[in-house]
Amino acid sequence: MTNAKLEHVNMTVSNPRRSADLMHDLFGWHIRWEGPSMLGGHTIHIGTDDQYLALYTNKDVKAANAGAGPEFRKGEPMNHVAMTVDDLDAVEAKVVAARLKPFGHDDYDPGRRFYFFDWNGIEFEIVSYK
Repeated sequence: MTNAKLEHVNMTVSNPRRSADLMHDLFGWHIRWEGPSMLGGHTIHIGTDDQYLALYTNKDVKAANAGAGPEFRKGEPMNHVAMTVDDLDAVEAKVVAARLKPFGHDDYDPGRRFYFFDWNGIEFEIVSYK
């Protein structure tokens, strides 16, 4: 059997820089690469040396989202992206400082968690197993 691990998730966002700044602030991630995407537009890869989020946009996405809120809806087709952290309370405080709203707090085996939506309507689950 092959031992597989997730390398990256590619997401369309209205402002890759704002999303990358949030990921840096919440998780301490670094930008691995940034530049023009293959199909036009702009992409930022932010994460660790082993895994990352590819944050993509183009002029059509920016136009659709200019002041009108997210163009994409939860579950179409992805439900959420989950991250594990050591200090759940510290990350939640940073989410609040970014003017995003944590919800769905729960504490059951194997860990505590909460959720939040970013500015694009992407739902994130933050989990701590400590």
